[in-house]
Amino acid sequence: MPRTTPSLVHACLVLTALTSLTALTGCSDASPSKSPAAVAPTTSTAVTPEAGSSAATGSPAKPAAQAPVHVSIPSLGVDSDVMRLGLNTDGTVEVPPAEKGMTVGWYTGGPVPGAQGPAVLIGHNDTRFGRAVFHDLKKITKGADITVRDAKGAEVHFEVTGRETASKTAFPTNRVYGPTDDRALRLVTCDGAFDAQGHPVDNLIVYATRR
Repeated sequence: MPRTTPSLVHACLVLTALTSLTALTGCSDASPSKSPAAVAPTTSTAVTPEAGSSAATGSPAKPAAQAPVHVSIPSLGVDSDVMRLGLNTDGTVEVPPAEKGMTVGWYTGGPVPGAQGPAVLIGHNDTRFGRAVFHDLKKITKGADITVRDAKGAEVHFEVTGRETASKTAFPTNRVYGPTDDRALRLVTCDGAFDAQGHPVDNLIVYATRR
């Protein structure tokens, strides 16, 4: 099946199988967006695929034995189970519900962490219930360790190589989802000031590679 590169559009954790959406806004509860101009009054991250993407929006999840079940970032005190983010019936990708704001989600349309390519983990910064799992992600430093454990107990360690804050209207789609020979990991959450609707205007992306 052809793969398409997701870009981030509209709320802070919704991934859709639609094409040609390019912006990212919001952070908290999920809400699907059908066009870049349709900004719903929610607070979630939207991630949408575009033609030519390296992340397969419609492909099935990888084998359970390889799927990530836990992630830890010792330097930030992050110690979280990992839930799978699949597709909803309307073509949007599931996101961690607000009541599971302290749980990280893995986008199953991409590689498993440790495989070649960019594996993507998505987490809330804050939800209506308060601070969430990636609240302190902006404090992460270059060289920090991220450990991902799979269902068989095998651990993969990643080293942070950099981070960036990007406007949701100019999300770096290729850097996050584009093809790479590295066994890479991306962490995505919301960041920045709030707009008039109370949505964060930026996204924070952390880049890491397998040690």
